Amino acid sequence: MKEKIKETIDKIRPMLQADGGDVEFVDFEDGVVKVRLKGACAGCPMSQMTLKNGIEQLLKKSIPEVKSVEKV
Repeated sequence: MKEKIKETIDKIRPMLQADGGDVEFVDFEDGVVKVRLKGACAGCPMSQMTLKNGIEQLLKKSIPEVKSVEKV
């Protein structure tokens, strides 16, 4: 499961990296994916929107077991 999550996150990483940011997979537990936003994403006021409307939607669509995504 964790490998599938990492592979899916890798699909969105180039878009974040193009804007000076990045996302790192931390853990998956009880349907919750935990990620760490890095670079420009870490302090960006739009990071919550990126997290929920971008990363979370992609993961939920690709992996039905994913219920939500949280940053740590």
